[in-house]
Amino acid sequence: MVCIAAFIVLCVMSVFVGLLALIRPDIGAKYWVTFKKSWGCIAKRVRLQKCETNFKEDIKNTLLARFIIRRPKLVKPLTVLIEVMAILIVAVTIWSIAEVAKGGLSLWIFGTCNVSRPSACVIGQSEVCGIDQEAPSGAVGHVSRWFSDWGAVITGIPDRIRRWDARHYFPQNATFWSYEEGRPYALDIFDSGCPACLASFRNKQRSGFFDRHNATHIPYVIVNPVTGEDTFPNSRLVSSYITALRLQHGAIAADDNPVPLDWRIIERMFTEHNEAGVNYQAFIKSIEADEAKTLLESWLFDFGVHPDDIQHIRTLAMSDTVADRLLTYRHIVEDRINANVIPTTIFGGRRHAGIYE
Repeated sequence: MVCIAAFIVLCVMSVFVGLLALIRPDIGAKYWVTFKKSWGCIAKRVRLQKCETNFKEDIKNTLLARFIIRRPKLVKPLTVLIEVMAILIVAVTIWSIAEVAKGGLSLWIFGTCNVSRPSACVIGQSEVCGIDQEAPSGAVGHVSRWFSDWGAVITGIPDRIRRWDARHYFPQNATFWSYEEGRPYALDIFDSGCPACLASFRNKQRSGFFDRHNATHIPYVIVNPVTGEDTFPNSRLVSSYITALRLQHGAIAADDNPVPLDWRIIERMFTEHNEAGVNYQAFIKSIEADEAKTLLESWLFDFGVHPDDIQHIRTLAMSDTVADRLLTYRHIVEDRINANVIPTTIFGGRRHAGIYE
């Protein structure tokens, strides 16, 4: 174990010694001799052969040289300490490599380097809103979570490489921004309060994504796993109105705009601003629920919806029917699509996590 730990330490030191060797070549030459010995010892160990160079004893003697004469009584406990430190160095190195591998695979599969707590991943935080799981408690809980994360990574590899068909996950009463026979299908999963969803929607609109695809959507509500409350204020309210409009698509008269009313609510929320110049997504998150209802219903009135129909939509949005539908959406997103971050988009035979570029 000592020779493995020494090799790890020497590998880390090689970066600094390499720079120092430019000034002091003699130091680089001595280091290189020691490094070759450690590599030879490791190579022997990998082949289950005895380390002929006795590198382990050389390392110990080097570290204990000052104590052998001055404090011989400390030699034995220090020898034990060296063995313990070697075990810790090797264990930490193995754990670090496993963590890097898990994080890299998670980023490739799910779009986040942390499977169970995507919001804790510092890589690309501005590009996603994480669907976090409840934090584990105690040492046993953390160990269990570590292995469960690895399980999610391993089982997620087939999802990353298989071909996805967006139509398999379409919700009932799906509405499309625009529809044309022969176009490829797409599914857009978003949370109305997620800033990354705003950026993703704008990118799709600017690039003509909705005109090239028969795209439908799933409004998903991200929940804080600790408090059980919605992460973004009024997100569930907006999703309820959007879902109610979807359920009544074609049954409510509006102006001549061919885009369905639920999509028009999404578009205004993500792309337009109020009189004070505040984007509607941010504004809705800053007001009370009753004010948000009034705002959404004023938009419907702007779209040419009759006041009686607006009253009907309000009642439906607050009903158990819509609440059950939102639970169905959650099941599709979490259990069938296995999404870890929002936004998630399915198109082109793949599941894409994060902002649409």
